[in-house]
Amino acid sequence: MISPLAYIHPEAVIGENCEIGPFCYIDKNVVIGNNNKLMNGVTLLYGTRMGNNNTVFPGAVIGAVPQDLKFQGEETTAEIGDNNTIRENVTINRGTAAKGKTVVGNNNLLMEGMHAGHDVIINNYCIIGNQTKLAGEVIVDDCAIVSSTTLVHQFCRIGGYVMVGGGTRTSQDIPPFIIAGREPVAYCGLNIVGLRRRGFAPEVIENIHNAYRIIYQEKGLMKERLQMVREQVPQCKEVDYIISFFEQSQRGVIK
Repeated sequence: MISPLAYIHPEAVIGENCEIGPFCYIDKNVVIGNNNKLMNGVTLLYGTRMGNNNTVFPGAVIGAVPQDLKFQGEETTAEIGDNNTIRENVTINRGTAAKGKTVVGNNNLLMEGMHAGHDVIINNYCIIGNQTKLAGEVIVDDCAIVSSTTLVHQFCRIGGYVMVGGGTRTSQDIPPFIIAGREPVAYCGLNIVGLRRRGFAPEVIENIHNAYRIIYQEKGLMKERLQMVREQVPQCKEVDYIISFFEQSQRGVIK
C-alpha cells in the first residue's frame, strides 16, 4: 500500500509489496526492493539503495548529502541491505569520493536518533543504540553492540561481538569479543555472555581469553605480544581475527 499523501519521484524504483506511509519523500535515483515498510514521514534521498524486508520508522532520513566539506557533489550512494530495523529519526548520509558509499548490511537494529556519517560501514547483526553517532568512515564489524549515546571518532573501527557501554567516547579502535567502557574508554574484559549467546564453544572462549591476557597484561611492544599470542595460544579463526585487528589498526587500539 502506498499512501496518496506520499511523494515518489517518477524515476524512483519501488519493489513489490512495499508499504509507504503518508508524507514520505522518495527522491529520484532511489531504488528499494520488496516488502519494505516505510512509516509516515520517512525521507529517502538521491542515491539511496535499499534491499528487502526493511522497516523504517517515522522521521528517518537516508541518503542525505555528507556533512564533509570535501564533498563536491560526486555520484555516491547510501546502501541498506535486508531485514534491517531503522528506528525514528535515524540519519544515514551518502558516501564521498573516499569510498563511494555508506553501507548498512543485513539484520541490523539502528535505534532512535543514531547517525551514520559518510562512508560508514555497518556490517551484519549489529545493534546501534539510541543517539549513538558514528563519524565518517567508521567501520562496525558483525554482531557488535554499541550502546546508547556512544560517540565514535572518524576512521575508527569497532570489532565484532563487542559490547560498548553507554555514553562511551572513543577515538581509537575497539577490538573484537570484548566489553569496552569507563572514561576514558578501556578494555573491561571479555563479552562472555554475548559469546555464549552466539554459540561460541568454551574452548574458543578460553583461547580468546588467553590471547587478551597476553595482549593486555604482558610487557613488551605490541608486535612482541602478538608474537607471544601466536606461539602460546592455539590458533583458530577467532585468534587470527584478534591478531589481524591489532596489526591493521590505523588509529591504535584502546588500552
